Amino acid sequence: MPARVVVAHRGVWICGTADGERPARFPGRLRYAARDAREVPTVGDWVGLRLGEDAGGLATIEALLPRATSLTRQASGRAAAPQVLAANVDVVLIVTSANADFSAARLGRYRAAVAAGGAEPVVVVNKADLLDDAALSELRERVPRGMRVVTTSAFTGAGLDALSAELLPGSTVVLVGSSGVGKSTLLNCLLGESHFATSEVRVSDDTGRHTTTRRELVALPSGALLIDTPGIRELALWVSEGDGEDFDAIGLLARDCRFSDCSHQGEPGCAVLAAVEAGDIDPDELSDHLQLEREAAWQRRRQDPAAARDHGRAFQKMVREYQSLVKHKRR
Repeated sequence: MPARVVVAHRGVWICGTADGERPARFPGRLRYAARDAREVPTVGDWVGLRLGEDAGGLATIEALLPRATSLTRQASGRAAAPQVLAANVDVVLIVTSANADFSAARLGRYRAAVAAGGAEPVVVVNKADLLDDAALSELRERVPRGMRVVTTSAFTGAGLDALSAELLPGSTVVLVGSSGVGKSTLLNCLLGESHFATSEVRVSDDTGRHTTTRRELVALPSGALLIDTPGIRELALWVSEGDGEDFDAIGLLARDCRFSDCSHQGEPGCAVLAAVEAGDIDPDELSDHLQLEREAAWQRRRQDPAAARDHGRAFQKMVREYQSLVKHKRR
């Protein structure tokens, strides 16, 4: 029978079916056949279940259905491996807070990861009660251009109606962000009950503690489905085959550059540098974009041995040319 994964935690899958939730296992033969973590069920996935011999028996996941969208990052550790945080999501709510946690560069990184997976990013600036109107307006202006912004305060209830408007009936939304930004508190407000545990942040540096320990999909009274996730300490990009650098306005503008491989660092006919000089793009935004491009290229080399060899040969050629230039200067 068809089912959707509502909890995936430490080898346990809880799947929602028309008859209610059922615990399920992922058989070893499918684990062995999986090329990487992208072929293992995660929260939000649609799967095919085979029930146990009795109604209360443990079900077996027999098939993982193709994903419409996903939110994927580079898994922790040195190996090049993906980690799928959520699957089949329509909107990704990137939650930050109006304190020391706010980082425009991090928001740009989240946007790149969301764009690669095919979902729509929305920035939620929580804890708006910490700032006055002028400071809050200035903070909103630091959000990367082109991203929708919702300002909320789970403490006062301000902005919750605007946030609810993003949760359309039948849609699937995932909350992501650092620990302590108030994801679980916001979700409890939307649910109207204290379903998820919460904790205070450390006052000295506004750092949060991990309270949510697993990803879980819940149904909201509005008819939307929402996934809560543990706090993310780092979001390293995972670049799949075919992904480009069109993860922000600069990537789209780069299509108008004279050269297809323009590095936006001095080439003639560079549309990006022209926009910077005209004041349409902030230099810091360009710097963040170039950093993401370098990281994406590095990820491709880690995944593709041929690309790594080509990069190594190009680097060796550059070194030889430099050595030859130094040698001629000495003469």
